[in-house]
Amino acid sequence: MDSEEQALEPERPIIDPHLHFWDILPAPGSLQAPQRFLFPECLATIAASGHNITHTVFVEVSQMYRQDGPPEMRCVGETEFVTGIAAMSDSGNYGPARHACRIVGGADLRLGARVRPVIEAHVAAAGGRFRGIRMGLVYSDQGLFGFPCEPQVRGIMLTPGFREGARVLAEMGLSLDVWCVHTQLGELAALADALPDLVIVLDHVGTPEATGAWRGREAGALAEWAAAITELAKRPNVRVKIGGMGMDLSGAIPAGTGTESSTALAAQWRPRVETCIAAFGPERAMFESNFPPDKAAGSYGATWNAFKRIARDYAEEEKDRLFRGTAAETYRI
Repeated sequence: MDSEEQALEPERPIIDPHLHFWDILPAPGSLQAPQRFLFPECLATIAASGHNITHTVFVEVSQMYRQDGPPEMRCVGETEFVTGIAAMSDSGNYGPARHACRIVGGADLRLGARVRPVIEAHVAAAGGRFRGIRMGLVYSDQGLFGFPCEPQVRGIMLTPGFREGARVLAEMGLSLDVWCVHTQLGELAALADALPDLVIVLDHVGTPEATGAWRGREAGALAEWAAAITELAKRPNVRVKIGGMGMDLSGAIPAGTGTESSTALAAQWRPRVETCIAAFGPERAMFESNFPPDKAAGSYGATWNAFKRIARDYAEEEKDRLFRGTAAETYRI
């Protein structure tokens, strides 16, 4: 286990609203480093951090899909897999925290109204834990994590089929998690306007691009991003997850843990964090770990210490919303 910083405010209750479980196996020619982050690794990581994680929310990462059956239903295998972890956690045998107590699964919303049976299968498999869908919407001309760009993803949020599928979520009382880069935030705002009854959660602060055509233009990208975030926040049905800032989008997600201190991470992240909180307010913002991808920058403990350093001067009620309350409300914990 990597060495950890001492936790700041170790008794503060935290709901981590964005955690993944995966087992990335060696594959010939794969750009992705083999790595495992399953329940034992999660428990060890959180225990070493010293932070008071009371609940975690699992967010889809295309793991453990079924190999058989209709293609559109294979994603339900991931919910079945994570439900097993949640059941283990609910036993109390592994400590008081409740892991994967809520599940955000995957589905192809481009199916339109035909996605309803897929989502109903997720709900049935999850034992009351299912809260929403995330599908691959992030698009960058230069690709992500060392993989080439996916032209078929461009502009999906503007298509009638996708919006029809997203409308099914609203009708079922479920939410939509979206990870996109800053050049897509206008599309997300248009989606929020078209579906005002749909709760939309923007993941990873709507990542400002900094590679490819944006390399060397980081200041311009941040300025565009900040303006788009401020505009998006005018939609009351949108919430923001503050995290995902430790990922390196230019190459494969590493298996090891970065060495940045919480002081360094706080200095790097503060402008984006404060912009999001100013735009959305603590009542619609929540801190997220995005582990294990964000461990590319630093440890789990350093990540939460960084957020605590940034939020140090906020009022207690505001801190509670950022670390726990907004997540509890959004995912009905």
